[in-house]
Amino acid sequence: MAANKSLLILPGDGIGPEVMVQVRRVVDWFDQRREVTFEVKEGLVGGAAYDAHGTPITDETMEDAMAADAVLFGSVGGPQYDDAPRDLRPEMGLLRLRKDLDLFANLRPALTFDALLDASSLKPEVVEGLDLMIVRESTGGVYFGTPRGIETLEDGQRRGFDTQTYTESEIRRVAGVAFDLARQRRGKVTSVEKANVMESGVLWRQVVSELHEESYSDVDLGHMYADNCAMQLVREPTQFDVIVSDNLFGDILSDCAAMLTGSLGMLPSATLGAPDESGRRRALYEPVHGSAPDIAGKDMANPLACLLSFAMLLRYSFDLEEDASLVENAVQAVLKSGVRTSDIMAPGAARVSTTVMGDSIVRELDKQAA
Repeated sequence: MAANKSLLILPGDGIGPEVMVQVRRVVDWFDQRREVTFEVKEGLVGGAAYDAHGTPITDETMEDAMAADAVLFGSVGGPQYDDAPRDLRPEMGLLRLRKDLDLFANLRPALTFDALLDASSLKPEVVEGLDLMIVRESTGGVYFGTPRGIETLEDGQRRGFDTQTYTESEIRRVAGVAFDLARQRRGKVTSVEKANVMESGVLWRQVVSELHEESYSDVDLGHMYADNCAMQLVREPTQFDVIVSDNLFGDILSDCAAMLTGSLGMLPSATLGAPDESGRRRALYEPVHGSAPDIAGKDMANPLACLLSFAMLLRYSFDLEEDASLVENAVQAVLKSGVRTSDIMAPGAARVSTTVMGDSIVRELDKQAA
């Protein structure tokens, strides 16, 4: 069967290559067992690219990323690169991907697996059934606004300053992503800002409300201040469906939501660009965990976050809901069977390696597809 989807895989550094091996096994399984097939290219990014080419990502790899239907990314970084020039550090490869692909909407799901409820720091009854999505604007706001800097005042003391700034178009496009996602989920968006004390928050609330009235009145829209949202996330997280927020508050809230699930090793993410005339969006998918150099090469890493990132890729880049659910259900079933990597180990469970976890997922996919 001819490949019908193009995929660029960038394993990166640390545990990235070994977890990506398990994802490749699942990609190959889809090629053999499902209707979707992939033309796969692999490239170097981060420290691996720096070692080979003296740069954290080459122009050739960027061209491959531009041409691909989706990019699947592992992790970058390691202590051996701590003294590298700032513009050549491994992380710069990921930042260039996001910038050049114009990826502005970061999607961070937080959902609990029944078998891992006890891993959360909250009571099981508080997080049971949790399934929320945080959409974070990722190319604007205070992280990129100008002027910014550190200056010395006339009295000799230093002052640091940053600028929180958003245009109407920046707010509309990320809010549109949130509304579209809500239509595919449970039909509810909570827009988060600080309109009570910030002018940018006032504009954010106005623009989101206007877009809702114009194009998304079928979706339930609510507004919430960022500090209250943080409290509500740990008080009653299941009240949320889709949360949309700016770069700063989205950064904080997504990390808060991540820990509701109990393990960063289980969390996927996606960052999306704007649709072109054909409706195609550039997109990058990556696990939330880092490169974990302390366990790299030891066959100990948890590949499930990267596998779940692949499930997000199937859903959001290719609209393959059934196939995405197949991967997610396989993960759920394997965890329920008591198979665990070290990071999610529990009393009575079976501790397995990265490879054996991959074996378990492929066997479960066979079972579900039978």
